[in-house]
Amino acid sequence: MSTYPSQALPQGNGVAVDFMFKQILDAVQKSHLEIAELRAETHELRQANASLERQIRDGLQNNGTRLGTGWNTPAPNSPQLRAKSPFLTPNSIPSLAVPPSLYVPSPMSDNALTAFPFGVRDIPGFYVVIPAGGAGTRLWPLSREDHPKFLLDLTLKGRSLIQATWDRLLPLSSAARTTIVAGPAHVKSINEQLPDLLPHNLFTEPSAKDSMAAIGLAAAVLAKRDPDAIIGSFAADHMISGDDAFLAAVAEAVEVAKKDYLVTIGIAPSHPSTGFGYVRLGEKLGMSDAPNARLVSSFKEKPDARTAAAYIKTGNYRWNAGMFVTKATFLMELLKEYKPELHGGLQKIAAAWDDESLRQKALDEVWPDLEKIAIDHAVAEPAATDRRVAVVPATFGWDDVGDFSSLADLLPAESNQPRVLGDSGLVLTEQVAGGIVVPGSGRLVSMLGVDDLVIVDMPDTLLVTTRARSQEVKRIVKKCREMGWKSLL
Repeated sequence: MSTYPSQALPQGNGVAVDFMFKQILDAVQKSHLEIAELRAETHELRQANASLERQIRDGLQNNGTRLGTGWNTPAPNSPQLRAKSPFLTPNSIPSLAVPPSLYVPSPMSDNALTAFPFGVRDIPGFYVVIPAGGAGTRLWPLSREDHPKFLLDLTLKGRSLIQATWDRLLPLSSAARTTIVAGPAHVKSINEQLPDLLPHNLFTEPSAKDSMAAIGLAAAVLAKRDPDAIIGSFAADHMISGDDAFLAAVAEAVEVAKKDYLVTIGIAPSHPSTGFGYVRLGEKLGMSDAPNARLVSSFKEKPDARTAAAYIKTGNYRWNAGMFVTKATFLMELLKEYKPELHGGLQKIAAAWDDESLRQKALDEVWPDLEKIAIDHAVAEPAATDRRVAVVPATFGWDDVGDFSSLADLLPAESNQPRVLGDSGLVLTEQVAGGIVVPGSGRLVSMLGVDDLVIVDMPDTLLVTTRARSQEVKRIVKKCREMGWKSLL
C-alpha cells in the first residue's frame, strides 16, 4: 500500500498530512477486511439456518406432524441414507441415491440484488402460472411420459422439481393465486404432490400445444377472473439457487410489467451453452423501482459453440430461461395482434372455463385446432421488435437440467471420476474419466477404459451414450416409439 511521499508536500504540514492519509488508508483496508469477514459469517449463518430448517422439517415429518400450507414433505420410506429415491410416487423402479445439487450463482447486472428488499413478500395482484408439460425425453429412461422430470426429486431433499417450484413462488402469491397448467396424464400425480393446490387453479389442457397455448389459456382465464392480474410464468422443471435473488428479480419484473411490457428474466451465462436460447440486452429503461431493467434488443435461437462464445464475450447476452412476467390482459393484446386466431380460440375457451357444464364442450370444439407454437415465437420475438419486451438481468443460479450432461454437472465426484446418480457401491471403474452412471437396476455396473460415458441402467432398459451426445437421447425415444416399445416410454 503506497502513501504520498513527504518530500512532495510542504515541510511542517507535510508529515501530518502524510500521517493522516496513512490512517485513512489503514482504516479503509480494515473496513474491507471486516466487511469480507461479515459476508463470510452471513453466508455460513444462512447455510446453518437452511440446514436447521431442514432438520426441523424432517424431525416434524418423522413425528407425523403436518407442516404449514404448501411446505409439507412426504416422510421417506426408509431411514437408510442409500435408500432415497427421486420417485415420490410408488412404482417399480428401484431406489436411487442422488447427492445434493451444487450451484455457483453468477454475478450480474449493474444494481445486483442478492437479497429480497421489499419487506412483505406477497405481491398483491400477482398470479403465478406453472406450466407442467413435456416428458423430459432427453433424461429418458430416468424420466418417463407417465412420470416426467418435474415429478422427480433430483436433489433428494424430499421435494420434486414441481414441489420446489411451488415452494419458491408461494411467498409471492399464496396458494389462492398459484395456478398450474398440465396434461390429463399428470393431474393425479400433481394433486398428490401438491395437496394445497386449489382445484379451480389446476388448468388441464387436453393435449400438448406448446407454451403459448398453455400460458395463454391461464392468462385468458385469469384475466376474466381479475382484469388487473399480473401473471408470472415459471417452468415446473427448473432448478434455482439463491431464492432471495430470484424473488428480487421477479419483484422487479412485476414493476416493469405494470408499465405494459412483456418482461423476461435473463440468466447470467456461466458458459457458452448451445442448449439455451439467448436474449440480447438493449437500452436501460431507467425505472427507479426496477433499476436493472432493459429493453430486449432481440431473441437468439440456440447457437453453435463459436457463436455462443462470441455472445458471452460481448457481455450483452443472457440466457433465455422462458420466464415471463406481464399483465394478463397485455399478453392477450399481444396475442390478438400477432396470432389473432389463437387469441380468439383461447378467449372462447376462457369464456366457458369456470362453468364446468360448458368448459368441456368449448375445449372439444376449439382446442384441437389451436396452433402449436412457443410463446417466444408467437409474441416475444415480434413484440421485441416493437420495443415492448423488457428483461431483468438476474443474479441467481439456474439450470433446466435438460440432459444427463447438465445433470452430471450438478453432482459431486472425485477428480476425473464419473458422477453417480444412485448407489456408488454399484459402480466399479478402472481407468475411467468423467461421465455419469445411473445404477437403477440394482446390479453392478463395471466400466474399463472408457471416458465421458452416460450409462443409465434401469430394470426394463439400458441406455449407453456419451456426454457429448446426451442432447440427442430424444432421438432414441422417437425410435423406440416407432419400433413399438411404447411401454418403455
